[in-house]
Amino acid sequence: MVSDTSAVSELARKIRVQVLRMTHKAKASHVGTSLSIADILAVLYGSVLQIQPTEPESPDRDRLIVSKGHSAAAVYAALAETGFYPRTWLDTYCQDGSRLAGHVTRGVPGVEASTGSLGHGLAIGCGMALGAKRGQNSNRVFVLMSDGECDEGSTWEAALFGPHHRLDNLVAIIDYNKIQSFGSVKEVLDLEPLADKWRAFGWSVQEVDGHDHGQLLDVLGRIPLVEGRPTCVIAHTVKGKGVSFMEHQLAWHYKSPDAEQLREALQELEVRQ
Repeated sequence: MVSDTSAVSELARKIRVQVLRMTHKAKASHVGTSLSIADILAVLYGSVLQIQPTEPESPDRDRLIVSKGHSAAAVYAALAETGFYPRTWLDTYCQDGSRLAGHVTRGVPGVEASTGSLGHGLAIGCGMALGAKRGQNSNRVFVLMSDGECDEGSTWEAALFGPHHRLDNLVAIIDYNKIQSFGSVKEVLDLEPLADKWRAFGWSVQEVDGHDHGQLLDVLGRIPLVEGRPTCVIAHTVKGKGVSFMEHQLAWHYKSPDAEQLREALQELEVRQ
């Protein structure tokens, strides 16, 4: 585990580098959505989560459900960079027979649930958090969600469930990069006022810059924020963050970097191929 922002920043950079290399080699998509959560994952895996990579099934561990399962490249990179399995596994991403499928898949060390059909992660997290409460366990449950999956009715059913059962061991983190698969969130289905909606459902809500490690550490390091209430962290992010020509671009939800784009992107991250 790392505890300072410089170490977290380096972990985030490594996650981005691995995402670019993995998606280039596999000719895979979802680069932009993976880059937007690199900082959140770095803070969680590097400092916040109570986990042991050598004991990924420890009953006392915190749980992280990455509900936006299409960001698998970033999740697998974070797990490899923090010691859950060798980095060489990343070379097999999205290859036939690989354990590292294109969406987050249970069976990979450190992965708590298979996800990808959007809108179910928060409900899974609610169940885990309720189970921990009833078992009088101290572990916490974090659910990393996309803004687009806040279009799903099942998300709001779970949002009702959490406060009703006083699940203050539950944290929903929304990657609010403002772009979903077919356009901007505002154009497809406007979520605003998003924070007010979660507050109305009974959640303790914090809004942060999702790329500011200090802000993320401050909020996520103080869970639970309010006794008896689950926490919603709305993380304002940039799709494609870290690579200038990918930032704010819907196309990078689908494209994979070619050799020249990979070279340029790695150069921006100050890494040789």
